[in-house]
Amino acid sequence: MQNLLLADFIIFLHFSFILFVIFGGFLVLKWHKLIWLHLPAAMWGALIEFAGWICPLTTLENSLRSASGGGYASGFIEHYIIPTIYPSALTREIQVALGFFVILLNLFVYRKLFLKRIDSK
Repeated sequence: MQNLLLADFIIFLHFSFILFVIFGGFLVLKWHKLIWLHLPAAMWGALIEFAGWICPLTTLENSLRSASGGGYASGFIEHYIIPTIYPSALTREIQVALGFFVILLNLFVYRKLFLKRIDSK
């Protein structure tokens, strides 16, 4: 039971991290020092998608679920996010598109931050 609760916490943490990767740049606009957390997180998120790797948080959650008699073989996004958005399985094309989405969105946000800093000088 404790392993399942911990696995659920890992899911919450993982989903929060994904949201931070995608939308954390908007937080950086308000709190500039978050750039030192967000930039590496966004690069990691894009790298995971481009390389087709399984996130270590997925591996941790799987091991906790396996210790309790459950688990899944796919990645976090494929298991939890994609089934709610797309009816088919996660493909390499979708993964690459997600990686580009993260990069493009954050380039847009960081461009805005850069222009804001230039204007204030």
